[in-house]
Amino acid sequence: MSASPAVRRPRAAPEPSFADARESVDAHVGLNRRPGRGAQSNASGRYEAEARVAFDDGWQSLEELPVFETSVGIDAARKVITRNDSPDISFDRSINPYRGCEHGCVYCFARPTHAYLGLSPGLDFESKLFMKPDAPELLERELSAARYTPRTIAIGTNTDPYQPIERRYEIMRRILEVLERAGHPVGIVTKSNLITRDIDILSRMAARNLAKVAVSVTTLDPKLARVMEPRAPTPPRRLEALRQLAAAGIPTSVMVAPIVPAINDAEIERILDAAKAAGVEGAGYVLLRLPLEVRDLFKEWLMANFPDRYRHVFALIRQMRGGKDYDAQWGKRMTGSGPYAWMIGRRVEQACARLGLNVKKTRLTTEHFNPPHRRSEADQLSLF
Repeated sequence: MSASPAVRRPRAAPEPSFADARESVDAHVGLNRRPGRGAQSNASGRYEAEARVAFDDGWQSLEELPVFETSVGIDAARKVITRNDSPDISFDRSINPYRGCEHGCVYCFARPTHAYLGLSPGLDFESKLFMKPDAPELLERELSAARYTPRTIAIGTNTDPYQPIERRYEIMRRILEVLERAGHPVGIVTKSNLITRDIDILSRMAARNLAKVAVSVTTLDPKLARVMEPRAPTPPRRLEALRQLAAAGIPTSVMVAPIVPAINDAEIERILDAAKAAGVEGAGYVLLRLPLEVRDLFKEWLMANFPDRYRHVFALIRQMRGGKDYDAQWGKRMTGSGPYAWMIGRRVEQACARLGLNVKKTRLTTEHFNPPHRRSEADQLSLF
C-alpha cells in the first residue's frame, strides 16, 4: 500500500511589524484627520454591499479630507427599554439614550452595533452619534403599561449616558426625572464626572433605595488614559466624582474595566486603593473583550501605541480565552479562563477583602413603584 501524498499546509501569516502597522494606519486615516480619536481606521461595516478602505495610491493627491468632527443625528426609536436574557449579567433590561460614544475607547464592545446603522465601528462610532430625544416620554409610556413589572433598569451598559453631548441634550437627566417620579430603581455605569450634575436626583432616589452608581476607572496614569480613552474625563476627575457621589449617600462602586493584560493590569490594586479612599463601597472588574470588529480595531491601536508589547499582550489574551482572541461563552466572556485570568480574579478579591469592599451588597427595591399616569389622548383607555 502506497502512502498518501503529504498535504502542504499554508504557513500562518506572520504578526505585523511596527513599520507595517504604522504604514497601514497612516494609509487608512492620517493623524491629522482624527485628532483626539481612539480608532485608527474607518473600514466599512460588515453588512455593506461595498467595502471601501482609504490607501495611498502614490499619486500624492493634494486633496485634504476634513477631520472627523462629531455629528449628532436622531434615533427615532419606538421603544426605549431593551430586554436581555443573558445569564451572566445581573439585569434583564437597560436603556441607552445614545448610539455611539464620543469617549473613543478603542476596546468598546458596543462598537459593532454601528454596523447595523450602515456605519463603521471605527471612527464613525465615535464621531457619528445618535440621540433619542423622546426617550423620557417613551420610558414614561412603557412604565405605564398595564403588564409592566418593575425591576432595576441598567443604564450605561452599552454606550455612556454621560458622554460629552449629554451636557447639551440632557436626555439622561430627563430619564432620571421620570424614574424618580415613578419610584423605579436604576443602576448606572459611566466613565464621566458629568454624573455629579445629577446628584440632586440620585441622592433623593438613593434615600429610597432606588439608585446606585458605578464609575469605571481604567488607569490612574493620565497619559495612558488619554491614549486608551481619548475624550473621557481624566482619572482624577472620576475619582472626585466617586467621592462626591459617596458623600451624597449614593451607593457607589468602582469598575476596573477593562483590564488589558500588560497594559493596565499592574494598576489593579492602586485603582482599588484610590477608590476606597474616595469612599466607595464596592468594586468589580471586566477583562478585555474583543468581539467581531473590535479585535481588528484593537490590534491597529495596539500596534500604533504599544508595538513593543503587541505579541506579549495577545499571548496573554489567548491564554485567557482558550487559545482564541475572544471567547463569548456565558460565564467566561467577562472574566476569562486559565491561570492568568484566575490570577487577576484573585488579585481583585484579595484587594477588596483587604480594603473592606463588597462587604454589603446593595439591593434596590421596587416597593415604591407607582406607574406614571397616561398623559396623551392617543393612548387607548382601559376597557375596565
